[in-house]
Amino acid sequence: MSFSMQPARAAGAPSPVTPEEQRVRTDLAAAYRLSALQGWDDLIYTHISATVPGEPDHFLINPFGFAFEEIRASDLVKINGRGEVVGATVHPVNVTGFALHGAVHAARADAMCVMHLHNTAGIAVSAQAEGLLPLSQHAMRFHGRIAYHDYEGLAFTPAEGARLTDSLGAQQAMLLRNHGTLTVGRTVAEAYVLMATLIKACEIQIGAQAGGRLVRPAPGVADRASEQLYDNGAIEGALEWPALLRKLDRIDPSYRD
Repeated sequence: MSFSMQPARAAGAPSPVTPEEQRVRTDLAAAYRLSALQGWDDLIYTHISATVPGEPDHFLINPFGFAFEEIRASDLVKINGRGEVVGATVHPVNVTGFALHGAVHAARADAMCVMHLHNTAGIAVSAQAEGLLPLSQHAMRFHGRIAYHDYEGLAFTPAEGARLTDSLGAQQAMLLRNHGTLTVGRTVAEAYVLMATLIKACEIQIGAQAGGRLVRPAPGVADRASEQLYDNGAIEGALEWPALLRKLDRIDPSYRD
């Protein structure tokens, strides 16, 4: 949790929202609403950020003080890589909360969307010495493809940003020890679906560990399953995302506003 806020202010004239930016705004607002429906939110804390199309140093993030369940596309605040508000807005942003996201966006050209959560099962597995175990098909998606970063405290510094991105490397998923989960996506949909898979893997692990002696697949089986589930690096979420948006539209389409 971080509490430093950037007050609403203009850093240059506001620009009209392009159709491409509106699409990302809609997808990002949907990711917040879907996360709330899953119970992944943590009061008003944690963030999902996305790069503005055609503006590589501009990002969209939730206004600080809003619950995930009330985010709309128009509520999302545009900021630059330093966490400064771009254009006109009435909403503050959590600058120190964006610092982690900003470091990943800057280090990874493919990090169009960065999703960081404090999900209970994810934190529980992050606190286990062995980390994520190949106990389920969901977990085997990340077998040999997940990073870890040791906890360094609340204050996130540029030096830690460099260490965190070094820990992340080229992976799309990370367990932040004693802290939470992080996924990187080439689209909002990919970051969300990867997070859903990672959280389910963590929930299965916690449940299995509570039930007695564990059965693990042979190492070769886990390796093979990981390759099959990785699907040669195809962008994930393309099939799932339209169905998830239809679900939201049935429940409450106001995320599109």
